[in-house]
Amino acid sequence: MGERQFGIDPEVATRIAQDVADIQGLGVETAIVIGGGNIFRGLAASAKGMDRATADYMGMLATVVNALALQDALEQNGVLTRVVTAIEMRAVAEPFIRRRAIRHLEKKRVVIFAAGTGNPYFTTDTAAALRAMEIKAEVILKGTKVDGVYTADPMLDPNATKYPTISYLQVLERQLKVMDATAISLCMDNKLPIVVFNLREPGNVRRVVMGDPIGTTVS
Repeated sequence: MGERQFGIDPEVATRIAQDVADIQGLGVETAIVIGGGNIFRGLAASAKGMDRATADYMGMLATVVNALALQDALEQNGVLTRVVTAIEMRAVAEPFIRRRAIRHLEKKRVVIFAAGTGNPYFTTDTAAALRAMEIKAEVILKGTKVDGVYTADPMLDPNATKYPTISYLQVLERQLKVMDATAISLCMDNKLPIVVFNLREPGNVRRVVMGDPIGTTVS
């Protein structure tokens, strides 16, 4: 979205694509789960009276729009990419088949998982945790607007302090807005670490992959 009110900023898509191309050059196998909040937020629409399932399906379709935009930006940076959707729409993307997605990764293609889990009432965070388990990912990198997990919202509370590391249980007990409880619980049960970092800073994806101490590690 960049600085816009809604929609897709091609400059932001290009910058993210460049960051991903950078780590592909290191030989990293990368899968991306993408949200759709810049186009449509299912939870916000259901709060205003829309049927929750309908709103969530609309949100899932928004993630497909973003996935195609990111695929285009990646391919313009010379990165082979496949969009894989949880809801079948063969004209624009492949349906999710676990073994095929893993094969794409082995062939050094970036796989973009779109349409969440394909089910209403589950967030993109849960989709990220689920897909990470299915492809046997080593870590979830949660790119966001802030540079880690704080005691309170740093945008609202100037006294908020950052956690360099935090446990899954602490995130759940303190109700910190890292990912939703379902996603955190799934990661905890499967001992999958999460690194929360600022995606807006160019080069941060590479820094996280190289193990630089930026962001917050949840483990």
